[in-house]
Amino acid sequence: MRQKTTEHYSPRATLAALGTQLQHLKLFAPIEQNVQIKQKTVKHAPAEKLKDAFIAILAGAHGLAEINTRVRSDEALQRAFGRTGCAEQSVVQRTLDACTQENVRQMQHAIDTIFRTHSSAFRHDYRVNFLLLDIDMTGRPCGPKAALSKKGYFSKDGIRYGRQVGRVAATDYGEVVVDRLFAGNVQLTTALRPLVEALEQTLELNNERRSRTILRVDAGGGSLGDVNWCLERGYQLHGKDISGSRAKAWSSTVHEWHTDPQHPDRQMGWVVPLDTPDYVRPVRRLAIRWRKRNGHFKHAMLVSTLTPRDVLQLLNQPAENINQPASVALAYAQFYDQRGGAVEIEIKESKQGIGLTKRRKKQGDAQQMVVLLSSLAHNVLVWAKRRLSAKAPQLARLGLLRLVRDLLHISGQVELDQRSKMVVRIALNRAAPLAGVFVNAWRDTLLGKHVAISLRES
Repeated sequence: MRQKTTEHYSPRATLAALGTQLQHLKLFAPIEQNVQIKQKTVKHAPAEKLKDAFIAILAGAHGLAEINTRVRSDEALQRAFGRTGCAEQSVVQRTLDACTQENVRQMQHAIDTIFRTHSSAFRHDYRVNFLLLDIDMTGRPCGPKAALSKKGYFSKDGIRYGRQVGRVAATDYGEVVVDRLFAGNVQLTTALRPLVEALEQTLELNNERRSRTILRVDAGGGSLGDVNWCLERGYQLHGKDISGSRAKAWSSTVHEWHTDPQHPDRQMGWVVPLDTPDYVRPVRRLAIRWRKRNGHFKHAMLVSTLTPRDVLQLLNQPAENINQPASVALAYAQFYDQRGGAVEIEIKESKQGIGLTKRRKKQGDAQQMVVLLSSLAHNVLVWAKRRLSAKAPQLARLGLLRLVRDLLHISGQVELDQRSKMVVRIALNRAAPLAGVFVNAWRDTLLGKHVAISLRES
């Protein structure tokens, strides 16, 4: 018998296609099973309202108030994600406000479970390569009356009230391993140890895995106490020393300075003696200096446990460069410089693509729940892009902003089975530039779920 269906227009039909896959994978199940918010269920369960917020973030909402316009008005999108309706935005807000510290711990556990199931970083082969983890902080400005709101430094915003988010990113995979909320006056000097302990739990690191894991940090995590703490736990470390004055003092021991050909004003040289009694494990120290506008030198010092052979291999440079002191010194500096194109870019993508700094809750626990939902959305987009790129390599160059704005906002018609209300067919607007690419890349994925996807006239 012919299947009876109803047809619904959706401005985000491609996101509905992604939602169908996530529903098949039961991605949200750990949250539904573990997060028990003490709030009476009238029409929607608390976990369902968290799911509505998650869908809104994937739909590009930069404020939770946009749940009404991006999700509640789109029945096809709701059905694709397994929802029979959508809570009003103010109801979702009240559920977040009802969250406690225990709910935050439950949510962290659920997010860790999802990460271990679907991430590439968790399945990293430590025997073949190092796992590179970048750690950084980013500011989230907010009002002075919000929980954890303290005066601190917020990059372009200068000194103002806000909070900080500490992030650990698996750089080679583009995934967020850990996101944690801190007070606005907290910097990496205070946040490093909690973040490392959190990543150990998420990745289930043992002694052997820690010895094959590189922590790359800026000067905020370069105090002697923090460096030794990481070294005692067995990690490989590559980062800046926190003290500029100590870097200047040790620079006087450099025997030979090498000029960076890409930055002629920058020079680098090895600190001597190589023996470093202050550190609990052997490290290499590279002094770096560059001229300021007034003509004086500014100094920094890299501290690294990596061998020259390790660094050259990580940069895919020829092994014979190990016999060229200038090339080795430059490689150590370049490996640190790549931080700027790794975790800093990922944070920027989260801000632009999924509005990391836009969704603000006054209560601290509510804000941490939003941060965790945002990091889950970030990873889901990364995983989806990886799967799409396997069939359509041109999609690999899309950042999160274009992924949300251009690929997941293609309109179309979504057919639902009248009886089960499940998605059975998606027809995308043929006029959209990336519609054909998406159909070709996603057709096989949906075919196993008995969902057809095709193009149609606008």
